[in-house]
Amino acid sequence: MAADERVRKNVKPGVEVMVVLKRDQQTGKLTRGTVKDVLTNSRSHPRGIKVRLRDGRIGRVQEIVAQKD
Repeated sequence: MAADERVRKNVKPGVEVMVVLKRDQQTGKLTRGTVKDVLTNSRSHPRGIKVRLRDGRIGRVQEIVAQKD
């Protein structure tokens, strides 16, 4: 079973994710990347946890692709 991307404890630095960037919210276009920093402070968020990817882009996690071992 996949981890819930709306729960902060499931989103950690090093995890590969699919995010929707702010500029892509209207279209829902997803961008793949690796989490550098978790920006959401609350334990969960209905639209996805906000993260900064390693390349500096910021978006909300829509899917966890691969957990860090």
